[in-house]
Amino acid sequence: MAAAREGLKLPRLTPRRTPLTSIALRLGLALLLLLVNWALVLVEADQYTDNADGRVSVIDALYYTTVTLSTTGYGDITPVTEQARLVNALLVTPMRLMFVIILVGTTLSALTERSRTEIRVHRWKARMRDHVVVLGYGTKGRNAVRALRLRDHPADRIVVVEADPAAASRASADGYAVVIGSATHKSVLVEAQVARARTAIIALDRDDTAVLAALTLRRVAPHVTVLASSRESATAELLRESGATSVVVSSETAGRLLGLATDSPDAVSVVEDMLSFGSGLDLDERPVEASEVGRPPHACGVPVVGVWRGGRMLRYSDPSIGALRADDRILYVASRDDPPPLTR
Repeated sequence: MAAAREGLKLPRLTPRRTPLTSIALRLGLALLLLLVNWALVLVEADQYTDNADGRVSVIDALYYTTVTLSTTGYGDITPVTEQARLVNALLVTPMRLMFVIILVGTTLSALTERSRTEIRVHRWKARMRDHVVVLGYGTKGRNAVRALRLRDHPADRIVVVEADPAAASRASADGYAVVIGSATHKSVLVEAQVARARTAIIALDRDDTAVLAALTLRRVAPHVTVLASSRESATAELLRESGATSVVVSSETAGRLLGLATDSPDAVSVVEDMLSFGSGLDLDERPVEASEVGRPPHACGVPVVGVWRGGRMLRYSDPSIGALRADDRILYVASRDDPPPLTR
């Protein structure tokens, strides 16, 4: 699963030095040993003999160095003086051993790193369930993840799918598991374990890509809850037809707020306060308490704006709500200055 292609990037589990860097350092050290040994042979070229013509040229010295360090040793070029043989015994032999250790160590290091990565990925897949998959880590994706974290959603239950290497690096640096690749590719979504996810958030920059991602999501994970964002209302309808459970239209939302601000700028600040989680007014959700069962929504003691019942959201004005049921959940306006309500 190389990061250069599509694959898994595990935060804080990757070593500081990449495998390519380690291999490059080892090869550089091996080349240095080769050059030092070559220089030694050139300095003492007159103390060696070549079975072919009796003299050792620069090319002959390089050839002798390579076959010596690789422990091949054909014997066609040999040291003939005691001094040359002493240099071979005390200097060349240790370099030969180091050269072999570097080559073998590089192979073992690459295999070990690959095995370690496979084990980490296997463990990650085995424990990843009921998580949230966020498609895209641009402005919308980052804010969606921020809202999840403000609601105490654990970071190890968030998986980001991102095709842009720079954005993927930001997500990894923020502490999230990242699957690098296009959100419209089935193999990438399978890698993100979307079939076992609780929710998938489509926060891509292009509406056409978002529609294609929604279609792919429904093929891979038919039962996952899909939340999507789009720039235009026309695309929102396509996203719903493609399987999105809920769609946020950014352009219409911004336009409505601008229109509202023309006559009631203070009302916009209230809406922004409700959209900003963690302070002031917030939209929150909780189960119906035992004392509230059989009573109308306005008797809950909090401003109820909707009731979640039977897999769909009933708005406050819906006459079918009637009395609250034990398995209902209410969506209400909460004040962060007030103590949290009791839940069953």
